[in-house]
Amino acid sequence: MSSPITQGRPERGPGGPPARPRQPSLAQLRAFVAVAEHLHFRDAATAIGMSQPALSSAVSALEETLDIQLLERTTRKVLLSPAGERLAARARTVLDAVGALMEEADAARAPFTGVLRLGVIPTVAPYLLPIVLRLVHDSYPDLDLQVHEEQTSSLLDGLTQGRLDLLLLAVPLGVPGVSEIPLFDEDFVLVTPCDHWLAGRHDIPREALRELDPLLLLDEGHCLRDQALDVCYEAGRTEGAQTTTSAAGLSTLVQLVGGGLGVTLLPRTALRVETGRSDRLATGYFAEPAPSRRVALAMRSGAARQGEFEAFASALRKEMAKLPVRVVAG
Repeated sequence: MSSPITQGRPERGPGGPPARPRQPSLAQLRAFVAVAEHLHFRDAATAIGMSQPALSSAVSALEETLDIQLLERTTRKVLLSPAGERLAARARTVLDAVGALMEEADAARAPFTGVLRLGVIPTVAPYLLPIVLRLVHDSYPDLDLQVHEEQTSSLLDGLTQGRLDLLLLAVPLGVPGVSEIPLFDEDFVLVTPCDHWLAGRHDIPREALRELDPLLLLDEGHCLRDQALDVCYEAGRTEGAQTTTSAAGLSTLVQLVGGGLGVTLLPRTALRVETGRSDRLATGYFAEPAPSRRVALAMRSGAARQGEFEAFASALRKEMAKLPVRVVAG
């Protein structure tokens, strides 16, 4: 005669493969762990808000499901069997994992919680990150912001592959599957040595860019280099005109200008930080409409956190209105 406890063993259906064994329920595991901790049915039932008969029935059902005796019951006390001692630790681990899963789900439902992996280009990071970090600190204290400073191509690769969640960079990008949330437009200004003929002017015509030599630019791969060249070409500068690429960052470019090696274009948000270190620099402003760039957030199209990112962009626009930029309406 077969044992009455068979639920834990695979059963072969008629003409088919063995049936899937029954799985323990969370209620059964919770009851068993409570008894393992208290070694008393009444105390265990009280601890988890369960009636004593229901708790006893749940533990018995777990033993039947697992096809193993977990407890040794006497009239005076309850003891864990050797198998029960081993499986109690496993049951606690399962319940802890389920609890963590539920906490993570609660956090995922709440906006501005959990991890946000933000990618930023080098020509934006030093000038806008203080605003971003202050906003997150003051308004989103439960958000775990992780910042990655990389060039545009690397950031886009990280976004499309899921390594990054959101980007802060210059647009347009024109990348399929990537959506842009505009923040602001900012003008380019001309940074020159103090004795340059365009130093201090506020009405520089774009045509002046045709003959500015040497024009100092960032290294290949920086989007600001391409944007500066586009501005120059639009003004009529020929592609064969002299350009000097000798800097990996805007700080170095400005130092080279201060040393009299040429002129460069800077976005307005970088001007105060980069030119404030030297008294050998002057700034020239273009006549309207001045050449400019647009800065935006970028995300994967249809991102699960799209609503959160749009709200973040709205908050950023309010903070960035204090900068010398033209905020784009959301």
